[in-house]
Amino acid sequence: MTEYNTYIFDLDGTLLDTLDDLMASVNYALRQYGMPEHSREDIRRFVGNGVKLLMVRAVPDGEKNPQFEECFNAFRDHYMLHSLDTTRPYKGILGLLAELKRRGKRTAVVSNKFCAATQELCRHFFPDTIEVAIGEHESEGIRKKPAPDTVIEALRQLGVDKSNAVYVGDSDVDLQTARNSGLPCISVLWGFRDKEFLIENGATTFVDAPSEILAY
Repeated sequence: MTEYNTYIFDLDGTLLDTLDDLMASVNYALRQYGMPEHSREDIRRFVGNGVKLLMVRAVPDGEKNPQFEECFNAFRDHYMLHSLDTTRPYKGILGLLAELKRRGKRTAVVSNKFCAATQELCRHFFPDTIEVAIGEHESEGIRKKPAPDTVIEALRQLGVDKSNAVYVGDSDVDLQTARNSGLPCISVLWGFRDKEFLIENGATTFVDAPSEILAY
């Protein structure tokens, strides 16, 4: 069994349960423009490809809606103010990250959430355990997941190569990202996608609790 020295984590649905804050900001923005709101399960299905696509899925007719950009901006502004209202690390995550640090492992987060929010959340919840946090910043030429760019950038900032690195995530996007990055993937089962869906998308390695990641 390979001993991993570098752990690249997804954020939403892997380290943090962000669903209620995302739902609140989506529905706040929709209310401002008289659009129908969505349930928690709707938001669970919509997430995974970045906040722009989250809102494309949430807004009637998506980007074809003449009010889409205003609604998206309302979501973004609200979320930046309220991303910490109910968001919390999943049970066992803080202990996992502390143990990885104790063992001398390198850690990073890569997310399709916009970069400012990704870095704010990591600074708030994981100030001593997550070394690098990469969010969406395609304007700088770093494509969002499932392109490998965020992983490549995280490895560059850590100063390590991908040998003995592993990707940890909860979704099909994470599986594709790991595959495109040439990394093995550990799929977590406490996140936004269920095991059957993950298997259909090629997942082969699963954990039911954060502590199980230490066995790999």
